[in-house]
Amino acid sequence: MSSERCPCTSGLPLEDCCGPVLAGDRPAPTAVALMRSRFTAFALGDVDHLRASWHPTTRPDRLDLDPGTRWYRLDIESVSAGGLLDSSGEVVFRAHHRSADGRGVLSERSRFVREHGRWFYLDGVVG
Repeated sequence: MSSERCPCTSGLPLEDCCGPVLAGDRPAPTAVALMRSRFTAFALGDVDHLRASWHPTTRPDRLDLDPGTRWYRLDIESVSAGGLLDSSGEVVFRAHHRSADGRGVLSERSRFVREHGRWFYLDGVVG
């Protein structure tokens, strides 16, 4: 695994942050950790992690990422629940990207659920 900085902008190396979650070596311990790993998956083009971390009841049949979009910064705005002992949580974030059209920001309030000790992205409201 690379010693480069993790795309989720935690400041940690990828191998000490989201890398083990993406590799399936360990589950995300909290909703915000899963959010960070999902951002990293978007940044690295890891569709398998995005689909595996999406709750089966809301997961799309197909997920195509735009190779022309570069995700470069994640700002966590707020976190509600989603901790080690919770069964649900909410993360509000801003994800910054660049594409041929210029720079952009995706703002979302995401909901997460934990089932059988594993966190899943349930859905989100863009805003």
